[in-house]
Amino acid sequence: MAEETPYLVRRPRRLITVGFNSVEAAELRQRSFQRILLVKPSAVGDVIHTVPVLVRLRQRYPNAQLDWLLTPRIAELVRHHPALSNVVFFDRGRLAQLGRAWQPVRELGRFLSRLRRARYDLVIDLHGQFRSALLCLLSGSPVRIGFAPPSRKPFPGDRRLVKEAYVHGWTGAREGAWVAYTHHISVRKLDVHAVDRYLSLGPMLGLPEGPVDFHIPLPDSATSRVNELLAAHGLDGHPYAVLVPGTTWETKHWLPEGFAAVGRHLTRTGRRIIVAGSANEMRSCREMAALCPGTVDLCGQTTLSELAALLHRATLCVTNDSGSMHLAVAFGRPVVSIFGPTDPVWIGPYRRSESVVSARGIDCAPCYLRKLSACTHAHACMKQVSPAMVIERIQYVESEQARCAS
Repeated sequence: MAEETPYLVRRPRRLITVGFNSVEAAELRQRSFQRILLVKPSAVGDVIHTVPVLVRLRQRYPNAQLDWLLTPRIAELVRHHPALSNVVFFDRGRLAQLGRAWQPVRELGRFLSRLRRARYDLVIDLHGQFRSALLCLLSGSPVRIGFAPPSRKPFPGDRRLVKEAYVHGWTGAREGAWVAYTHHISVRKLDVHAVDRYLSLGPMLGLPEGPVDFHIPLPDSATSRVNELLAAHGLDGHPYAVLVPGTTWETKHWLPEGFAAVGRHLTRTGRRIIVAGSANEMRSCREMAALCPGTVDLCGQTTLSELAALLHRATLCVTNDSGSMHLAVAFGRPVVSIFGPTDPVWIGPYRRSESVVSARGIDCAPCYLRKLSACTHAHACMKQVSPAMVIERIQYVESEQARCAS
């Protein structure tokens, strides 16, 4: 009988598995897998949090075919990583059209055929939803690892959050995804960062430990494009800060007036202001830029790699809880991020609690509600964050950076 390990969920005398060819814990750690698929298709922050797992998988299996299933937009950011063998493109938008047209059905059939022909002997699903788990199952891999079922209450030693956090936030695999896995990563504590939660996979496979590596290589084309943009706006060689006011969730938005006030403060420190974001965030960026004279609006003009290159050279990034925050952390840049409906302990800037700004005394946050219409507290968690609070945090972060550099 294999030794007990806290990272596996067990029934008496046997591992909880589904399907066939289950492998006991000790053998799993010793096995040399040759064809590995990592499943974490989106979003930007989640993918950045997964990069350290990719690095350690490569260290553990130096000669393996190591692929990553990603949406095309996100793949552009990490496809040049030296630890990665190949990107498996998964277009969720096309899949959403199933039932309305034949072409997506044929494309899905071809995709699944290619997935099975790859003959992966290990699939790791860190996404943990029905769609990703189904792909794991249909891959035909004999070993499929994912998270255990969710917990709707805190574990001993965890903080007590409002009930909405446990309903809408991440507390384990969702939508029955755990049924598709042969091996489960046990959730024993919720008060950990997503990066550490993903890395809890390590003991199961015998992955090496060491510093957490977020390195993302920038393609030359992204660096060249950013050089052109900076030169075109007279910013070549000039210090600048990047403000990113847009975000996907309605409840994560801080007021454009607040970003503009912060931008005006940063202008007085001798920096130019760049506002950036995706094409879907142009309205927020435009409103903020109009209130902060001299702002260079690059919203919708950069790919993810180009945004990364832009942040890599910035003196500071100010944002809501968003992918740009995690990009700034990955490149070691100073960042200040405003948090409201989400929990910085779970998904904040990794090991940078000093970079977080949040309203004080808000008992309803974090709630993990995405729509403003679902909020019954007048969006207090974001509205009560003042520009003065953010500016104070910027000054603290930059003073600490100067102290460490001296």
